[in-house]
Amino acid sequence: MKLIDTHCHVYDEAFRDDLPDVIGRARDAGLEYLLMPCVNPETLPELMRVCSTWSDLCRPMIGLHPEDLADDFHSQLDGLKALLDKDQMEGGKHQYIGIGETGLDLYWDKSRLNDQIESFRTQIEWAIEFDLPIVIHSRDSFSELYEVMSHYRDSNLRGVFHCFSGSADEAAALMEFSGFMFGIGGVLTYKKSTLPSVLPLIPMERVVLETDCPYLPPVPYRGKRNEPSYIVNTAAMMAQVYGCTIEQVVEKTNVNARLLFRL
Repeated sequence: MKLIDTHCHVYDEAFRDDLPDVIGRARDAGLEYLLMPCVNPETLPELMRVCSTWSDLCRPMIGLHPEDLADDFHSQLDGLKALLDKDQMEGGKHQYIGIGETGLDLYWDKSRLNDQIESFRTQIEWAIEFDLPIVIHSRDSFSELYEVMSHYRDSNLRGVFHCFSGSADEAAALMEFSGFMFGIGGVLTYKKSTLPSVLPLIPMERVVLETDCPYLPPVPYRGKRNEPSYIVNTAAMMAQVYGCTIEQVVEKTNVNARLLFRL
């Protein structure tokens, strides 16, 4: 089986001491692509180094995470936009396969909601301008996210609702955005997760696999550092939920990822 991890952070310092081994285990597990969102301008050089080192496997995105907004976040956005403009001017296919991760996060701090919305809207406009998928992070912010997204329902915006673990009503609302996939990761395997009851309401044609490593490891690796090879465990659980084989899960989610990110 060839798998695609549509959201991983293997450039994170959590992998500093053994990244070649992590990459080796990913290959052994059948990973064909590791898609890597950017969280802020400071992480981009290491992200690009990893993509250059393992260029057959790793693909970069560019963006600013809502929890990584500096006081002068406009400068952060301006610097990232300059890189996007340069990438476009060089002609041919973009080296960046997506925008993100961006979105809204009100779990720790609600005081910068307006800044987060401005940053999110800016990156949505990039995705539309460059015809790239956008990877959306949302935590404790569903109503605010839906309000922002509602303004783009009739645009060509497409992307992923990353790490989806919402309710049936939230799933139904987000399915209104036809260009979007639902990113499903290790939370699906958790004992207290409601996702196994919600996921069957989402057609498999709207689902992609992800790890979000080094975070959110699936069972039986909870409490440990997550890594791309563990995506097999999520795929196996997804097969149980949909009542199909793991091969069918991999085949369908791969088609979805390839179409969305134009791999």
